[in-house]
Amino acid sequence: MNDIPTGRYTLGFFHPMLDSLGVEAALHPLYVPNSDRPLRVDLAVPSPARLRAVVCGKESSLASGVIIGVVRNARTGEPVAGATVTGEWIEYGLRRNSLVRNMPRRTVTTGDKGWYTMCNVPTAGSVALRAAYDGDSSGLIDVPVPSSGFVRNEVYLGAARTVATGDGRLSGTVVATADGRLLSDALVTITGGPSTRSNDRGEWFFVNAPVGTRMLEVRALGYYPYRQHVHVLTGVGPVRVSLSTLEAVLDTVRIKSNRLSTGDRTGFADRKHTGPGRYLTAAQIAKRPATFTSDIFKRITGIRIGYASDTLATDMAIAINADDMSLADRRILMRGISGDWCAPAIYLDGIHMRHLGADDIDGWLQPKDVAGIEIYSEATVPNEFQQGRSGCGSIVIWKKDIGRRN
Repeated sequence: MNDIPTGRYTLGFFHPMLDSLGVEAALHPLYVPNSDRPLRVDLAVPSPARLRAVVCGKESSLASGVIIGVVRNARTGEPVAGATVTGEWIEYGLRRNSLVRNMPRRTVTTGDKGWYTMCNVPTAGSVALRAAYDGDSSGLIDVPVPSSGFVRNEVYLGAARTVATGDGRLSGTVVATADGRLLSDALVTITGGPSTRSNDRGEWFFVNAPVGTRMLEVRALGYYPYRQHVHVLTGVGPVRVSLSTLEAVLDTVRIKSNRLSTGDRTGFADRKHTGPGRYLTAAQIAKRPATFTSDIFKRITGIRIGYASDTLATDMAIAINADDMSLADRRILMRGISGDWCAPAIYLDGIHMRHLGADDIDGWLQPKDVAGIEIYSEATVPNEFQQGRSGCGSIVIWKKDIGRRN
């Protein structure tokens, strides 16, 4: 800066990171003398440790992350004081040579201007976040926390999450990441709200979406599922969704096996004729309209696709251990022996797949590749598909070309 008149000044600066965190840089008094000699003044962004101390206090962990932001009313845009913001995430640890899964939770309350600060969350991961106040709420959204440890996330409150539709409008397009090609017939869903499909130009539209911050899910055959939180607000712009192919995300897996048949080594045919469970053959599955494998279970009595959080929002009790089910993942749920919803043990080709979600199943297996499905209640599950007396049953999925003798 040149040609500054002699006098006293106050010096400060703006920085995108500080602005995103709602932190103002300290102002420094400065006297510019009547001299031709240059005057040097050094300004700096506070260190991560200093920022944590400012927003979280000195007791915050140096290795932890911070989510900071404002909770607003989706219709007026006004900050909401006294709103509750809850964050959950999954942690794994070792205990006596076993892998232990935990789900810590943080709950904070917004201040007079709607600000909230959630400290000591994990970095380089994702936190499931939800805000609520006086009957209004946001959806359960995924908030990625970068390795730098700081992220600002605005949350808008609309109608209660249990309301399936509203009067919000949202639109966008779906394209392929590799070549930008417009993708038609992609399934676009607002979690807890309506669903639609993209047209021939890759466009999709919602006119009855619940307002507020919601989770958007987009799925198309051959592409990896997309999840991103969006703000359903008046005047919000279109959302561009870019999908990557499964080949671009997953390593190639080659499996050599045999066909499921009457003489198969899996025992499916024998159990179907003599067992007490429910059984679906490939021919029966082919008659069911299913875009994704998880869609098969939507028409089976006593089975549903949902979230632990969806079930918690109802008047029914839930028989799902937080260590066994993520509140952010779609899961196959079953009626347990007590009548409550529970998480059945899932077997793929006879192997118990712990914590296997509906999206995982959809990514690995298409409906046309399913040879058979076995469904057992707690009282009828065979010993080979039993994971202790949990009060819930088991679901066994067999792929085609499994089990035929050489």
